[in-house]
Amino acid sequence: MADQDVVGNGRAQITQIGSATKAAKARPTWPLYLLFFAVAGAVGATISYGFLAGSLAALGIPDPGRITTVGLPFFRAVGWMLAALSVGSFMFSSFYMAPSIPGNDNSQLVRAKLSVDGHLAARTGAVSALCFGLVALLMIPLVLSDVSGTPFARTLDVASWSLAIEQVATARAWAVVAAIALVVGVAGLFFRSWVSQLPLFMGAIVMVVPLGLEGHSASGGDHDWGTNSYLWHLVFMMVWVGGLMALIAHGRRLGPYLGTGLRRYSNVAFMSVIVMAVSGLINAAIRVEWSDWLTSTYGTILIVKTIGVVVLGLFGWVHRRVTIPQLDSKPALFMRFAIVEMIVMAAITGVAITMGRTPPPPPRNPNLSNMATQLGFDLYEKPSFFNVFTMWRFDVMFGTIAILLTAGYLYGVWRVRCAGGSWSTTRTVFWLLGTLTLLVTMSSGLGMNMGAAYSIHMIVHMILSMVVPLFLALGCPLTLIMKAYASGEPGQPSAHDIVYAYTQSPLLRFVSHPVVNLAQFLFFFYILYLIIPLYEVMISEHAGHLIMNWVFLISGYLYFWEVVGKDPLPVQRPAAIRLAWLVGSMPFHLFAGIYLMQLTTIMGYDFYMSLGLPWELNLLEDQRVGGGIGWASGSFPLGLVFLILFFEWRREDRVIETEYDRRVDAGEDDDFEAYNEMLAQMNTGRYATDDELRKPPSP
Repeated sequence: MADQDVVGNGRAQITQIGSATKAAKARPTWPLYLLFFAVAGAVGATISYGFLAGSLAALGIPDPGRITTVGLPFFRAVGWMLAALSVGSFMFSSFYMAPSIPGNDNSQLVRAKLSVDGHLAARTGAVSALCFGLVALLMIPLVLSDVSGTPFARTLDVASWSLAIEQVATARAWAVVAAIALVVGVAGLFFRSWVSQLPLFMGAIVMVVPLGLEGHSASGGDHDWGTNSYLWHLVFMMVWVGGLMALIAHGRRLGPYLGTGLRRYSNVAFMSVIVMAVSGLINAAIRVEWSDWLTSTYGTILIVKTIGVVVLGLFGWVHRRVTIPQLDSKPALFMRFAIVEMIVMAAITGVAITMGRTPPPPPRNPNLSNMATQLGFDLYEKPSFFNVFTMWRFDVMFGTIAILLTAGYLYGVWRVRCAGGSWSTTRTVFWLLGTLTLLVTMSSGLGMNMGAAYSIHMIVHMILSMVVPLFLALGCPLTLIMKAYASGEPGQPSAHDIVYAYTQSPLLRFVSHPVVNLAQFLFFFYILYLIIPLYEVMISEHAGHLIMNWVFLISGYLYFWEVVGKDPLPVQRPAAIRLAWLVGSMPFHLFAGIYLMQLTTIMGYDFYMSLGLPWELNLLEDQRVGGGIGWASGSFPLGLVFLILFFEWRREDRVIETEYDRRVDAGEDDDFEAYNEMLAQMNTGRYATDDELRKPPSP
């Protein structure tokens, strides 16, 4: 693509890979990119074209013509590969390649610029994101042509795009993808500091998320499990495929420290195999009966894809056993093997995209209730204070995150203890309380009934934004990481240095300012409930529920991290200042609850009525109860924070007083000595002049 213009001129270079030094010649990677894209697109187009007649007949749609028939799966596959390349390139510039650190001092990592190789990787990520955005725009008329049976040429009229975006979920998803991708691509062309690469990497991941929120997984029964598992699958596929393409590019341009990048990628690839296998099985179990695996087109595609993932897992095993140990002596072996692996990955990607256009077998229960269609499952019992904890439906998204956060934290504690260090048991308890609360809240009857009753929604909102983040912030996870990992060699930052650098970043300095932090925390609360149509849109789609829950968690964590957390921040403000901000903001926290208790318009009325709950629910009264919950439950965590800050303020005062007494006793306080001298002069009947008082005390 765009990462070889500088080094792809055929000149001889001297490159060090591990301990081996040899003359070599840099080679461009863009021909390989085109090969990978062509393989993915050709496989996807061939399979889709072969099964098109059956798919169209099943959906009752006329044939839109060969351009759409071949072009839609081809460009969808190419788009996925471009997105993966963008994700992998930004991941490479963020974590796999050491930047140019001033003076090779790792403590100055926050001021580092990208190295030449990091710059090339970042540029590849930016150009790939821009190309992905253009493909996403092309997909809008292609999708419109596909779902309506209209020839592609007639859907190129931009005026018809608004209709497609409004009425076709897939077209709407591609429009959102295009907007995000173009922003990420433009930003990637201009931001060249190392600290900017992580936000770009996160942006590259976010730009594929809309594709995971539409399709077969987002509709029908169990779509909560289907969508969440598919999101895990899609994100880790991007990381896996894109990371390998970035490594191949780095090796072909003879970049340094290929071994370091390969070892880091190997761990990510191993995790990706596990996540993709588990999430793929969950999704397949929801959509396909075991008997349909061998008797349906959808099942056949699943089998081929599963075999492909197993083959790729074997490639990874060979890397760990053969190519990585011989990287110093036989670097070309890794490159040849990786290129073959990447071709297989591209082919599997082409297979995967055909699943979105192939109708799955009929559902197990063709007579789904409207509640199951809307929520993904049926509710049979009216929630009460006690029975919500007897209901259970594991949340594939947040339940999994809770387990991973628990395991990661305990691993960090284990590393600290193995190194002979100590870690606060209180902090560990706080963290475990946070992850346990997240797991129970989202997987119990609270999470299940969140979408069915406003009062339960408000309880979960308060827990996700005020309880879980407070516990997690008091667990000090970033301090644990910095203690579990030592600083790296000069110029080669480790996890310790990376975490410390981002805690001192300009972006975090801006976000953690009390005014900005309070504003973002209150904004998401007020914008959701004061703009009633927005709330109705958010609760009516599973994607809306996911977005709300993520916003609650992230916004709450940022707020409590600055207010009461012990992790490093760019500016550590005294407890008295933070306490003053908390006291001043408390009326704003509580006002929304009062407003909701007095509101007479029922929010989400049409959606709640469409569920057909098997128990009677007074929506207006339930909404007022929810407002009261928001008012009362918000007071408790804020009151706890108030107490924490008050006692911290008193501790800081005692430290200052103790230091002042020490200085006075040692005769090091000029003001105190001047005051004593003034009193002595007053006792003699003579008052010192202003000039005399300004003079330093006599030795």
